[in-house]
Amino acid sequence: MARGNYASEYRNYQGTETQKKRRAMRNKARRMMTKAGRVSKGDGRDVDHLDKNPFNNSRSNLKIRTQSSNRSRNY
Repeated sequence: MARGNYASEYRNYQGTETQKKRRAMRNKARRMMTKAGRVSKGDGRDVDHLDKNPFNNSRSNLKIRTQSSNRSRNY
């Protein structure tokens, strides 16, 4: 099994300003739903952005899904 070069991955993709901002907005959506009581830590659910835009955190764009269904979504 090949090991990933995580330092390079962070430097070239995850550490870019754009990706940091996208991750921050995904985390913000999760915090909003936690505060509203819709999700909790370790519950096995994800907050889904229906239009796939993490900058759109309006309530109508957010949906609670199981991790398996959210992470397998390809459309």
